[in-house]
Amino acid sequence: MGRRAGGGATASRRASRGAARSEPEAARWGRAESGRAARGKARREERGDSGDSRPAPVGGGPSGQLLPGFAMAERGGRRGRRERALLWCVLVAAWEAAWGQLRYSVPEEVPKGSFVGDVAKDLGLELPALRHRGVRVVSGGRTQYFALHGKTGHLVTAERIDREQLCESVRQCVLRCEVIVEGEMQVYGIEVEITDINDNAPSFREAETELRLSEMTAPGLRFPLAEAHDPDVGPNALQRYELSGDEHFSLAVQAGPGGDQRPELVLAKALDREEAAFHELVLRASDGGEPARTGTARLRVAVLDANDNAPAFSQAEYTVRVPEDVPVGSALVTLAATDADEGINGHVKYSFHKVSDRAPEIFDLDSETGEILVKDSLDFEEISSHELEVEARDGGGLFDTAKVAKVTDVNDNAPQISVRSALSAISEDAPSGTVVALLHVQDRDSGANGEVRCSIDEGLPFRLEKSFEDYYRVVTARELDREEVSEYNVTVRAADGGSPALWSSAVLALRVLDVNDNAPVFAEARYSARLPENNAAGALVLTVRAADADWGQNARVRYRLSEGRVRGAPLSSYVSVQAETGALYALRSFDYEEVREVGLWVRAEDGGAPSLSSNVSVRLVIVDENDNAPQVLYPPQAPAPGAGWAGVELAPRSAEPGALVAKVVAVDADAGQNAWLSYELAKATEPGLFRVGLHSGEVRTARAVAERDAPRQRLVVLVRDRGQPPRSATATLGIALVDGFSDAFLQLSHAPAGRQQQQPQAAEEDLLTTYLVASLGCVSSLFLLSVLAFSAAKLGKARLRERLSTPSARCHADGDFAGDAVDVAGTGTVSPAYRYEAPLTTGSWRREVQFLGPVLPSPQSSAEAGAGKDEEPLCSSQPAGEREAKPGGAAAPPVQPPEWPAGRTARAIRETEAVRRPDMAIARQVLCLSAFLCLPHARSEPIRYSVAEEAESGSVVANVAADAGLAPAQLADRRARLASEDGRQHFRLDRGTGRLVVAERLDREELCGQSRTCTLPLELLLAHPLQFFRVEVAVEDINDHSPVFPEERVTFRIPERSDPGSRFPLEGARDLDVGSNSIQAYSIAPENEYFSVSFGSRSKAKKYVELVLEKPLDREEQAEVGFSLIAIDGGSPPRTGTTQIHIVVLDVNDNAPVFTEELYVGQILENAPEGSVVLSVAATDRDEGVNGDISYQFSQAVGQSDSAFTIDPTSGEIKLTKPLDFEAAENHELSVRATDGGGLSAICKVLVEVVDVNDNAPELVVSSFSSPLPENASPGTVVALFTVRDRDAGANGKITCALEDQLSFSLRPAYKNYYELMTVSTLDREETARYILTVTAADAGSPPLTTTQTFTVDISDVNDNAPVFNQTSYTMFVRENNVPAVLVGAVSATDADVGPNAKVTYSLAPAHPAEQPPCSCISVNSENGHVFVLRPLDYEQVRQIEVLVSASDAGSPPLSANVTIRLVVVDENDNAPLVLHPAQESSPPSSELVPVSAEAGYLITKVVAIDADSGQNSWLSYHLLRATDPGLFAVGAQSGEVRLRRPVTERDAVKQKLVVLVRDNGQPPLSATAALSALLLNDFSDMRLPHSSLATEDESGSLTTYLIISLVFVTLLFLASVAAFVTRKLCKRKELKGGHVLYGAGNLQSGLADAAAAGTLPHAYCYEISLTTGSGNSEFKFLKPILPSLPPQHCGTGGGADDEQDYPRGHLTVDTAPDNLGALSAEPFNSLSFN
Repeated sequence: MGRRAGGGATASRRASRGAARSEPEAARWGRAESGRAARGKARREERGDSGDSRPAPVGGGPSGQLLPGFAMAERGGRRGRRERALLWCVLVAAWEAAWGQLRYSVPEEVPKGSFVGDVAKDLGLELPALRHRGVRVVSGGRTQYFALHGKTGHLVTAERIDREQLCESVRQCVLRCEVIVEGEMQVYGIEVEITDINDNAPSFREAETELRLSEMTAPGLRFPLAEAHDPDVGPNALQRYELSGDEHFSLAVQAGPGGDQRPELVLAKALDREEAAFHELVLRASDGGEPARTGTARLRVAVLDANDNAPAFSQAEYTVRVPEDVPVGSALVTLAATDADEGINGHVKYSFHKVSDRAPEIFDLDSETGEILVKDSLDFEEISSHELEVEARDGGGLFDTAKVAKVTDVNDNAPQISVRSALSAISEDAPSGTVVALLHVQDRDSGANGEVRCSIDEGLPFRLEKSFEDYYRVVTARELDREEVSEYNVTVRAADGGSPALWSSAVLALRVLDVNDNAPVFAEARYSARLPENNAAGALVLTVRAADADWGQNARVRYRLSEGRVRGAPLSSYVSVQAETGALYALRSFDYEEVREVGLWVRAEDGGAPSLSSNVSVRLVIVDENDNAPQVLYPPQAPAPGAGWAGVELAPRSAEPGALVAKVVAVDADAGQNAWLSYELAKATEPGLFRVGLHSGEVRTARAVAERDAPRQRLVVLVRDRGQPPRSATATLGIALVDGFSDAFLQLSHAPAGRQQQQPQAAEEDLLTTYLVASLGCVSSLFLLSVLAFSAAKLGKARLRERLSTPSARCHADGDFAGDAVDVAGTGTVSPAYRYEAPLTTGSWRREVQFLGPVLPSPQSSAEAGAGKDEEPLCSSQPAGEREAKPGGAAAPPVQPPEWPAGRTARAIRETEAVRRPDMAIARQVLCLSAFLCLPHARSEPIRYSVAEEAESGSVVANVAADAGLAPAQLADRRARLASEDGRQHFRLDRGTGRLVVAERLDREELCGQSRTCTLPLELLLAHPLQFFRVEVAVEDINDHSPVFPEERVTFRIPERSDPGSRFPLEGARDLDVGSNSIQAYSIAPENEYFSVSFGSRSKAKKYVELVLEKPLDREEQAEVGFSLIAIDGGSPPRTGTTQIHIVVLDVNDNAPVFTEELYVGQILENAPEGSVVLSVAATDRDEGVNGDISYQFSQAVGQSDSAFTIDPTSGEIKLTKPLDFEAAENHELSVRATDGGGLSAICKVLVEVVDVNDNAPELVVSSFSSPLPENASPGTVVALFTVRDRDAGANGKITCALEDQLSFSLRPAYKNYYELMTVSTLDREETARYILTVTAADAGSPPLTTTQTFTVDISDVNDNAPVFNQTSYTMFVRENNVPAVLVGAVSATDADVGPNAKVTYSLAPAHPAEQPPCSCISVNSENGHVFVLRPLDYEQVRQIEVLVSASDAGSPPLSANVTIRLVVVDENDNAPLVLHPAQESSPPSSELVPVSAEAGYLITKVVAIDADSGQNSWLSYHLLRATDPGLFAVGAQSGEVRLRRPVTERDAVKQKLVVLVRDNGQPPLSATAALSALLLNDFSDMRLPHSSLATEDESGSLTTYLIISLVFVTLLFLASVAAFVTRKLCKRKELKGGHVLYGAGNLQSGLADAAAAGTLPHAYCYEISLTTGSGNSEFKFLKPILPSLPPQHCGTGGGADDEQDYPRGHLTVDTAPDNLGALSAEPFNSLSFN
């Protein structure tokens, strides 16, 4: 009995402390358990309460056997009674000494670290032992509220403690914790009581609450208010309530079933919403603390409206005067009715109550604003006034008022214009005063508004004349002209005398008929068009347009050509004109070079009778096309195509870059841009040597001539114009590059070019001889060609000088240009003079070219001289520029076409047509109008009749003919007829009798509405003469309509508390009849006690009908009342109309809701899901509608439990919003308020009891755990200490613990709900290094819940195992010639131990202790067992090595094991084959003799070789590597035998050399070669031939020497000739500088003389160019020296050499470039036209 749970104390301490529990202590524990059950185990987790669970015995014994000591006490029962009592006293004393509970108390909200109790002193623990024994405090909850101070042993607070948060609604708050001594595995329990302080003020759930009460609520009613909540307990809790506000309310406090205070609001005084709509109250709650804390809630009482006020208009009657012309949509008046109520009771809607039938069609009433709008036009003439009665009705059905809108007459009718007769067309030659139309004007207004004045627009050829009363006629004021205005829209305006005046208009559309009085007029005074040459026949040139101001056939224009001739041919053969469209077409293709311009006349004629015409001149300008390719003038082209030019230009090799070599001159017959030429180098022997000037055509050197350049160069120059598409031509030039111009060289140059020396044929094998012969031939040919070219050039120059020594016939004086002033084209005109200066070099100020054209102005054309002739020249071939640009600056006037006879004017033609075609219709209209004007005035007073409405068709009204004084026969003769203003024929005239009869049924109400009088006006019209009579027929009323109510059923909504005498207006019935036939009385059927009817007139013509309430209504007694309202008229017999009256009694909120029970109790499981229904509350209200609609809400709740519930405001169902927890709260008290729509409410209590379920699994908390354990630990060692608990109650909170399937460990109960995990047998780490122990804690619920805790116990190692190799022996391989320290393998040994005991180290050891150390070429890594070879091995020396390796662990003492390693050396291919035969060292090598007659396969010799390697590396193969004749021999791949592949032939060489390759099969393979020599012999008698010295081959040295000498000689001769030629050219250039020139300084300007003196052109140029095609004279000449090297010459005809030529038109200068004097630019050629 002395052993205590925990097992860690000594036997003496167990004996001293005991293990029993006294009776008082047991009673105290029982009281604690009952207190916890009463509090519902609230906040068990935070307080660390273990519940009702007790550790169950491991052995399964009864629950009373908590300790072994109790069993000992049972066995001691054999002793006497006294001994047992004494034993129990000892046990109880020992239990209290060992396990006594420590109790402390501390106020809430104390700071962290506050002192709670001295635990070390109370438990008898020594302070130094606290740190060594591992003493700590453990709480059961998640938060540790207490801690143990390590130095003092005091229990202090670890967190701020809030009693209300931990123990809400519990008076005594106790927190439990345990002190655990880990070194001894002991547990001590501590209880700390948290005392309350007044730290919370009372608080309301809502700071502001609104209460809605009807103003009809009776005084004395009570309304429950929300309760305040104070988390404090005892005197600090809520104590009293106070209310502050106004006199209408007071406060009453009722005591609840649990002693709580429930405040109620009492209505002390009746409410009136109109006086005060809201009441602000303050409810104050106070607690009993010192000082007291208070909480307030604002209470807002909203007074709900009751319909106790009827709407009231601002005035009883509205009178509005509305002009009849008010626009549609205008607002007439806005009615205002106010209602003191609010909401639906104060919402006023407006509607028409009593109006005429036409009023809803004319007026519109806005039901919300009371605004009356006009939605249709008002007409004073139709209805003079409208009486409207408007009803303003609120939500309770009360209404009032009426309004009269009186329409005043305004000028709202515009005059009406009727066209009685009108013309649609009139001839433009109609005389002035012709009548166009007859109009009738009237205005429905009266007085000044009905006076009408008519007018027409000014500026029109018409005027307005008044004919008779309201009749007007429109006549012409002057002659008309259709060409000015073809149509007239004559607007006749009629304006009345109103203010403002109204007017209307009528438009008369009058068309003017055409007369042919206008000739066609062309769109342009003259036409000009440009036509490209080579046009297609029939091409459209242009279109002429002529317009004729006339119309129709008179305006139809046709075109034709006037006769003329072009170059002797008729004009019609060149062009034609389309008669209808005026399109001018070219009938043939024009050539710009033949015809440059064509002039003609086009005539346009109209289709009138007689026709009129006009002419216009047309000028066609032919536009040049690029249809001529450039023509090369120099160099002249060969007659045969592709033959080129036989002449050659000479160019010195010493010429600098840019030196002028030649010049290409070309012309283009086209003009303008088509004649601009550009020059390009298309092809050349040496493209980089020469360049061609783009615009000048000059061929110059692009670089210095090199020695390698060919002496003869051929150039092809491309000449291209700038037309589209461009055309081109080519010029071929031959250029010879020479060094000098000696005669010998020239003669040599004429030598035949094809002559060639015969060279000896060199041998095929001697390439040097061939090259020398070819070089000698080339040099010789080049030399001969150069001599020939030079000779030809010299001869050509000599002949050229002879031809040019006489004066040129193409240089003329002034007399030569006289021909330019003659008639070139034979047309009798002389071309005007032109003088142009064109610089030949771009940018030069000097002029080298002049146009020397005719200078006389052309006389006037023959058209002017012969103006009286019918024909004239229509075309000319002279250029356009010559005909327009005259020296005087004025162009020749165009020739006018012949005029037509002017004897007949257009005016005479119109008069003739007018006489010939008279307008008979106009004459008839004038006669009718004259007769109409002669009629007498009609009578002004109307004839009046009356007829009853609804008369049948054909009923006689009266004899209108007799009343008008007409005989019946006159009616037919004068075509009498009736006309009405509205166009409707209500009556017809019987012409036979003169009676006025009804044409259709008359309905007075349809015709005149509610008007008391109904008159229909009409007119009786007669003709021949025109006369009319006014007639008025009055339609009388009959009682043909019954009264009709606007609605068949009328519903009134009247509150049940309406006062008797209240009146409710009705919309009266309508009767279309008037007078006595209208409504006279109203009645109710059946009569009832609640209502009566009242009707009458409040003012003139204003009637009303009202229902009068005679008795108060009660909705609860009778919700609806129904009866009929009857209207009776005064006809005979009377007619009636009926409408149904439906009275709906509106509810007033005079009943508060009533709950079916005062207290609702419900139970729900704590695991009920969210949304589960707890219970439903129900309340009833006798009211209906919004007053009977009940909404539910929580009024107040205890604590925060209301957050777990929600109530449906409609059904009253209370549902869960979150899961409940029985352990947190066992019940919830709720307060539910039911409120109706009027603000009345009732409160009931709801108690929700939470039913506990087994929803909390046991919790297992480990207090101490020891791991790892040494494997040599003794049985009974404690491994872990843990505690278990369950938050459930009763059987759900009882816990049992068990250990699953373990033989080495067991579970033993300790203090209270603590358990110990301990060993029961010895451990072995090598068998089980880790134990995973699973402890299961299960409660006694149904089904039971379990919790498992896993303990992982690691076993620490002890060195009891030696290393073990994974193999008994190792074999490793290494290739020979290995690198030093190569890794060949590894040994591996394992040790079953762990840590240092398992760390294995390796080393080499001798096989036997007496042996020498192991081989020094092998090493073992001590850490990982890697085996290395330290030096290279040779397979040929060492084949394998064996060593012994030892493995030792790091234990104490260490254990070890040995293993043998066998190292095998692997052969490598490191030896090349060695050839044994044939021997390669002998010199010279021996030769194998092969007979020529040997067959294929003949064995010649055998190559023998060996290899020092072994295996595959020593396998040898033989291959033929190289041979004199590879196809003659074959070598055996494996044997090395050399055999013949084929028989020997005669062409095979006598001596054959072979190279045989010997290769092994290693990787990579190594090889060696063997050289063989074979002699092919006819027999073996010539065996000495191979050893004798063969005769050397003849190299023909003498021939090569001779060829070299010849080549050098010819080359030197060629170079000497070139040098002589260059020297001579240089000398000639110096002589030319001092020679004569063509002109002296006196003849030319200094610039020209300088240029002529320095000219370098090798040939002369003299060109004659004509600018005009077909002209025999030259207008463009070069006036400059041609041959700079010739003596001066003068141009003249018949003059001597000394005569100087005069140039009256200016000087001709030469523009010289600074770098090349004398070089002429031919750029102007690109812009000229040459023939």
